[in-house]
Amino acid sequence: MRMVAPRFPLRVFRTPPWARQQPTYADADPAVIGAAYRRARRRPSGNWYVVGASREVTPGRPVGRSVDGAELVLWRDGLGRLLAGPGACPHLGAPLRTARVDAGRLVCRWHGLALGEESVGNWCPVPAHDDGVLAWVRLDRLGGERPSPLPTVPTRPEGGVLDAVATVIGRCQPRDVLTNRLDPWHGAWYHPYSFANLRVVSAPPVDVELPEHRDVFTVEVTFRLAGRVGVPVIAEFSCPGPRTVVMRIVDGEGSGSVVETHATPVGLGPDGAPRTAVVEAVVASSPRPGFALSRVVAPVVRPAMAWAARRLWRDDIAYAERSYWLRTKGTGS
Repeated sequence: MRMVAPRFPLRVFRTPPWARQQPTYADADPAVIGAAYRRARRRPSGNWYVVGASREVTPGRPVGRSVDGAELVLWRDGLGRLLAGPGACPHLGAPLRTARVDAGRLVCRWHGLALGEESVGNWCPVPAHDDGVLAWVRLDRLGGERPSPLPTVPTRPEGGVLDAVATVIGRCQPRDVLTNRLDPWHGAWYHPYSFANLRVVSAPPVDVELPEHRDVFTVEVTFRLAGRVGVPVIAEFSCPGPRTVVMRIVDGEGSGSVVETHATPVGLGPDGAPRTAVVEAVVASSPRPGFALSRVVAPVVRPAMAWAARRLWRDDIAYAERSYWLRTKGTGS
């Protein structure tokens, strides 16, 4: 199976009417999806969690986040390094997301306490990492694993790349997001505006323990652009960790480009049900000369890329929320 990127990547494709597609329910075996998810859960994360796009944390302005109920604040020091710590001031609990940044330190707006890389009382900074696309924090008490010095960042294309990050929050748990992504069979049925002629070429077995590089779903699909014009590719889905699914284009236009879907628990909502942040990073690359222009106009292109990701997740988060409701029936377990 080989699909070398053609000189002109766009193709006019033919596909049957939506209701006359080849049904995929017989192939979308819950046992296969569940087994892939359980193997992903056993892979280490080093207690690292994605909390958003790295460009969301700008110099001089702190950003607040929540991971499984833990309130956090992120900011950049005078050298531009990403720092993170508890989101409540150790003095009287003021929200540090509203603090000012002065000379790389957080200055609480309630009483002026300045905080940096050192501990103050029970307030201790937490490890943070900026991989150039995403911002991560390490929460050892929450993760409960052996900590690692750096997160496991999926392999991304080298050289000139264009990236965009979108975040959607749903009433579900990370497992509902991952099992959604580990069901590629639903693509052309549930997202006909984006995918056509989708065929799952191979899926991992159920009862075998596999390393990540072999624990792969391989898919042939045409990314629909407009009408019957699209870009055919071959893509692989795999899980490098317990809260991440990576789709990688392995043949066709944009080979090496990735879509990383990170599921981060946020905490309980007002209704007592869990919330999960889906942070999706698209990292695209192409050797075509015209791709250099897209990088030049990246500030304009990125919002369009993020909009496309949110459009898909508008539907998929409903799918994940439904999965959570069916699994728990309101028990919250």
